[in-house]
Amino acid sequence: MSAGPAGGGGFIHSGIDRWRAGALPAEKIARLEELKAKGRKVLMVGDGLNDAPALAAAHASLSPSTAADISQTAADAVLQGERLAPVLETLAVARAARRMALQNFAIAIGYNLVFVPLAMAGLVTPLIAAIAMSASSIAVTANAVRLRAMHLELDR
Repeated sequence: MSAGPAGGGGFIHSGIDRWRAGALPAEKIARLEELKAKGRKVLMVGDGLNDAPALAAAHASLSPSTAADISQTAADAVLQGERLAPVLETLAVARAARRMALQNFAIAIGYNLVFVPLAMAGLVTPLIAAIAMSASSIAVTANAVRLRAMHLELDR
C-alpha cells in the first residue's frame, strides 16, 4: 500500500502489506481480538466516530488531528495533518526506542554482572564501585539521548 505523495511527488511505501478499510465497528473489534489471540500487536489508525472503540481496543492507536474528537480522545497519539507519513515516522521511532531500551538493559546487566560480584568479593573499593555505577548510569543516559540525534530511515 502506498501512503500517497511524499514531498517531492514520490510515494512512501508503508511496509503494511495487509490492511482493511470500510469495516463496521463490531468487525473491527472482532478482527483486533482475532489478531490478539494470535499474539499480534496491532496499530489502529482511525478518524471517525465509529473508529473510537477499535482505537481504544488496539495495542496502539493513532488518529489524525482532523479526526472526530472522540477518535482523538480514544487514540494513544494524535497525528498533525491529514497525511499518513507520520505513521511511518511513529513506527520508526518506536522501533528505534525499543532497540535503545534493549541496549540500555544490556549496559545495566553488564555492569551488574561485572562490578557487583567484584564489590561483593572485596576486589574493588566502594568508591570504585560507586564510580562504576555512575558511569553505567551515564552510559545508559547517553545511549538514550542518541535517539534524538538519530536520522531514522523510513522505507521509501
